[in-house]
Amino acid sequence: MKQAEQDSTSSFNKHKKVALQFIILMGLVSLFGDITYEGARSISGPYLAMLGASASIVGLVAGLGELIGYTLRLISGYFADRTKEYWPITIAGYGLLCAIPLVALTDHWEIAALLIIMERIGKGIRTPARDAILSHATKQVGRGFGFGLHEALDQIGAIIGPLIFSAVFFLKGGYRGGFTILWIPAVLCIVILLLARNKVPSPVVLETSRKTDGQKKADGKNKLSRTFWFYALFTFFSVAGFVNFQIISYHFMQLQWEWMHW
Repeated sequence: MKQAEQDSTSSFNKHKKVALQFIILMGLVSLFGDITYEGARSISGPYLAMLGASASIVGLVAGLGELIGYTLRLISGYFADRTKEYWPITIAGYGLLCAIPLVALTDHWEIAALLIIMERIGKGIRTPARDAILSHATKQVGRGFGFGLHEALDQIGAIIGPLIFSAVFFLKGGYRGGFTILWIPAVLCIVILLLARNKVPSPVVLETSRKTDGQKKADGKNKLSRTFWFYALFTFFSVAGFVNFQIISYHFMQLQWEWMHW
């Protein structure tokens, strides 16, 4: 009996260690992914303007990309749950990150806009499946801590991405040079994702069979609380009037051009 308990404890600690390593790997995936697309989003407005797009086009591209991306999550999440093909869906979604560095190869705003929207489609595809994968690992270390660690790494990437373009412009580089550099984080993102896939082919094995009373009680709930709906309504009205940075940066660039030619 004592030996069985020791084996059980040893197995639990081993799963916890693997889960933490896996969460860090997935956090690095998000870090390099954010460097790629947040770097692009920070200057996509001015870049589309340079290619000849109007303010209406920039706003449409930014808004349409977000609309498609968030709407697609409903479909992607449902499909991922039905098929259980979480890894292929996640990898396919991250693969569309390569659309961002390809923007450097075009001289037409129409193609650049299409590539930018393709990246948003990729985010819509990968996010539900990726979060489902993470949910298995975070159960070992704590949901809050696990997702918090992942989000912290994610936000580090969101800061580094725009800073890369700032460094490129400071060194007298151009938009195309900045987009080309984004091949590096995009490739690293996919490589680390494949390493994570190889390390934990089936994240469900990280789940434990033990449940606390609180977890059983939570699992038994079938209806969303009033607090959830109030929070959802608050969030809706909070972001309804937000303007995408792409359109703001577009107007900043227009003002700069007008100032230079004044």
